[in-house]
Amino acid sequence: MVSGTLSVDALLDKMAGETRALITQRNLKDPLMIGIRTGGVWLAERLHRQLELTSPLGVLDISFYRDDFTQVGMNPKVQPTQLPCATEGRDILLVDDVIMSGRTIRAALNELFDYGRPASVNLITLLDLQRRELPIQADVIGGTLALGPDQLVKLNGPDPLTLTIRQRD
Repeated sequence: MVSGTLSVDALLDKMAGETRALITQRNLKDPLMIGIRTGGVWLAERLHRQLELTSPLGVLDISFYRDDFTQVGMNPKVQPTQLPCATEGRDILLVDDVIMSGRTIRAALNELFDYGRPASVNLITLLDLQRRELPIQADVIGGTLALGPDQLVKLNGPDPLTLTIRQRD
């Protein structure tokens, strides 16, 4: 893969269509969409508008739930989680920018369950980098990307949303 910048608009349109289908197929009533800070929130904001969901958008900051928290130290950008309503018994649409090892999603699930037991959690992600360490799969994926061991992908935003692929320093 060559370094460069990609637009995410087409991927978001695909994700919105697949998420509509998921809501219908699973008969999700008034799902609560929650974005994982930061890139997942930017995507969730766009998807929330496209899907015209009635529940307010939630924001999850998983910094304190990461299993590498003690290794990386305190993140100076830690912000509070903002859930607009109870998660107990709710169908959740959890949005993140990239799924790679599955560890971010594990941390998000741990935090979500601290707020209550949802009826279901459906994972939506822009990119799947297919390097799992944990058995976690997304329900809706914008696309897959095979990166070399010396490459990184980053979602830039919030407006416009672009993906940057570059060589690791």
